[in-house]
Amino acid sequence: MADKTHFGLTAVDTVPLHEKVYLELVRALMSGQFAPGQKLTSRKLAKELGTSDMPVRSAFMRLQALRALSPMPNGSVEVPVISAERFSQLTAVRTVLEGTATELAAKLINGNNLRAIRRHCDELTKAARKGDIGDYLRKNYAFKFSIYRHCGNEQMIFLIETVWMQIGPFLRNLGMGFEDGLAAILDIDHHEEAVAAIEAQDSARARDAIVRDIEEGAAHILRQVRFPEARS
Repeated sequence: MADKTHFGLTAVDTVPLHEKVYLELVRALMSGQFAPGQKLTSRKLAKELGTSDMPVRSAFMRLQALRALSPMPNGSVEVPVISAERFSQLTAVRTVLEGTATELAAKLINGNNLRAIRRHCDELTKAARKGDIGDYLRKNYAFKFSIYRHCGNEQMIFLIETVWMQIGPFLRNLGMGFEDGLAAILDIDHHEEAVAAIEAQDSARARDAIVRDIEEGAAHILRQVRFPEARS
């Protein structure tokens, strides 16, 4: 007879600490919580994360290999300041990868997943109207990846994340240049159109909406930012 005794124990979290730290820094980069040119030290981040220096240094090394951080002579790292050319190249890659991921996902999304995407969409709109660029970028990241993660292709998601780690800090510049505040970004933000297309199961229209969202946001940044001439 099977023993059905339960001891009330909580499942042990088996994710290693260094992996948790790495994923938290990845999330911060992709959601624009670090600014281009910002200097990061393992000691300061370890204190904020409530951990030792070692897992932060390990994460720094991994992120340097992905070109998401640049090493400095004193052992700290810097969020790269990229050129306009590299920004444009990354944007072109985004339109291909994210457009394709959206088109694939739109054919698979339904039920609770669709309701979650609609919720993220509404939260993104509210963040824009609230005028908080940090919150807007967090909601933008949550919304877009709530779509992409349903594309059915883990390698494509990995590539999208790698590009976002490089370009995410520059998305902070989306908040520049609007005379009437951040809410005006909704004029170049096509997330509502993307969700409407997904709800209508129109995968081609969903792809087009995401591509326009990326391209118009990038064009706005290129108009507002004075990029360095030859730094990558």
